[in-house]
Amino acid sequence: MISTAIRVARVGSAAQLAAAVLMVAGFPALMLAALVPSVPAFAAAAAVTYLADHYLHRKGSYLINRLGKVRAGLSIRFLIRQLLLVLLLARLSLADNLIYYGAIACFIAFYGLQAPHGALVQLIRNRRRMPVATRNVDLASRIRIPDAPPRKLMHRSAEKMLHLDLAAVVGILLAAQVKSALVGFIGIGVTVALATLYVLALVPFVRGRKVPPRAEKVLAAVDDWLAEYKPETVLYFSGSKDSAYQVNMWLDTMEKLESKPLIILRERAILNNLAPTTVPVICVPGGVHLMNMDLSTVRVALYAANVGKNIHMLRVPTIKHVFIGHGDSDKLASVNPYSKVYDEVWTAGRAGRDRYAIADVGVRDDDIVEVGRPQLAPIQTWQGVPDGRIPTVLYAPTWEGWDGNPGNTSVVLAGENIVQQLVQADPPVRVLYKPHPFTGNVSKEAGAAHRRITALVQKAAAERAINTRFVADTAAQAQAKAELDRIQARLAQLSGSGGDRGDEAVATRDGLVDVARHEEVARLRAEWNDAYWRSFPSWEHRVITGAEPRLYDCFNVSDAMVSDISSVVSDFIASGKPYAVTDSAGVGVEEFKRNNTAVRAAVILSNSADELGELLGAVRAPDADPLAGDRKELKQYLLGPDEPTSLEQFNTAVANLALKAETRNVGQQSRDAAALAETEAELANAVPGQRVPAAGDTDGVGTA
Repeated sequence: MISTAIRVARVGSAAQLAAAVLMVAGFPALMLAALVPSVPAFAAAAAVTYLADHYLHRKGSYLINRLGKVRAGLSIRFLIRQLLLVLLLARLSLADNLIYYGAIACFIAFYGLQAPHGALVQLIRNRRRMPVATRNVDLASRIRIPDAPPRKLMHRSAEKMLHLDLAAVVGILLAAQVKSALVGFIGIGVTVALATLYVLALVPFVRGRKVPPRAEKVLAAVDDWLAEYKPETVLYFSGSKDSAYQVNMWLDTMEKLESKPLIILRERAILNNLAPTTVPVICVPGGVHLMNMDLSTVRVALYAANVGKNIHMLRVPTIKHVFIGHGDSDKLASVNPYSKVYDEVWTAGRAGRDRYAIADVGVRDDDIVEVGRPQLAPIQTWQGVPDGRIPTVLYAPTWEGWDGNPGNTSVVLAGENIVQQLVQADPPVRVLYKPHPFTGNVSKEAGAAHRRITALVQKAAAERAINTRFVADTAAQAQAKAELDRIQARLAQLSGSGGDRGDEAVATRDGLVDVARHEEVARLRAEWNDAYWRSFPSWEHRVITGAEPRLYDCFNVSDAMVSDISSVVSDFIASGKPYAVTDSAGVGVEEFKRNNTAVRAAVILSNSADELGELLGAVRAPDADPLAGDRKELKQYLLGPDEPTSLEQFNTAVANLALKAETRNVGQQSRDAAALAETEAELANAVPGQRVPAAGDTDGVGTA
């Protein structure tokens, strides 16, 4: 019941639910205390509303945002409390007392100061918002970017300003209780003085040297840096903050390019969610700014997603444009007709090429290049289940998608059956449940099924923990947890606190990567991953959400996987491990395999998941696995050959396409030069006073 109430109230925990209930109930209690009237009761109810409201803001509760949408926002809640305080004074027969008029004057003045305060805060934020935000780009040596205002002035500024009424509220309540206006006026004076000082403290940051340069100067500095750096290959990306993983998966590849790389982003939300990288990054929200940017040295642009804002880069004719995608699967999105706009489409293996041919969406076979999947290098090849460890099965379903197709995800129709059979398997296996982060975003049924699956895994884990058949090495786990704490502390130290980066302008100024620190972070993350898996028993069922541990790390500790039609399946094939895919739409095994290349070497599951025994049999007896040979052939078909490495193939493809771009540009320059020379020759040979014929002239013959 509590969990249902938490979901309905849109809060994150039972504590937040309690705070929400107290805050909502506190305002009727304030009115009742004012009408009675009772100063102690009013003070108690006011304290509850202050504390509950503050707690929910600190926790970032979604409920607070929703209240603002229904005209019950923060300012309104403070105003209601103040009006009820005035009502309390009236009910106490203090309407003729100076404190009554003082309270009214105080709150009018207080709200009069809210407008300049809010305007100054917004003005400061607007003026400090850069036309472009960067990482690993040296702008500090080219333009002056001042420090951000102190965090205590800008962070949660509206909440801080409104809470300055606390002195007046306390003073007025004391004045009402002790029948002395002096203490009330002291509180009023403190509130008005602090609010005035707060406004005055913001004024210096809207003018002079505390403001970053104008947009024109910043953009000129970026162009100056581009002219010096001379980028050759650009990874271009646009999308929502939830799609940041689509660009993050290419960062390691971009760092290993043999040409000079640059990442161009279009949304600040993506920049804020970008993983650490040594590659220069420029975030350009404005299309006009991007189109005016000097990218004359760029020869290849890589696109990880088909989005409307790609047009701002696609319009540049001196660049060759390539769709590289963010995964390889048999979904319709993998053969989008939009792909015709690119000069080339790069696929992992032959399967991608055939996919476009079958779909017949206008992408020519000559424009498809097989480059492998460089991101799959961390995936380890299966060597069988280690001695002394029970097999681990990863259940990694995809999400429900936008179209309501039951074949998108197995979570709704098959998820519980899959997990139920796995946790009850004998001989036992361990279950890792790692759902797609979008699960439940569109479908309530998918969200509910995900919660039931999570509960099922957690219940099975609790039962196994008290089963004497399973023994934990508590000393080793304690040591691993201590390592985790040490690594996390060091990572936090290296990353710095959220407030260290100031604002966007400061992050742009100071965003040059420390290579040594970057390498240490990478090493520590690898150590963290190793310690994480050792911090709990190798037989413990686990629900894994969030960014860490990563999907490929889950691949490496698993011996088999159950999933849906998605790039997850194609990636897992790189491991050579047994896998199963659910035919959630019920199209039948033969039709399912005919429509989906990646499942040709898979165990096909119905929604009942009765076929799971075949998968577990392949894990327990690899030598008798009938699909082992098929998986090896399919791996090469989907992902290309092991030699040369995918990274080598990728770099070769970039170099070849850059050469095509350069050849085109040189040819265009030659044609332009020839046309100019011809025009100059005609001008030189023209008789004085004679007009040189223009293109399309007909010498007056046949014209009217």
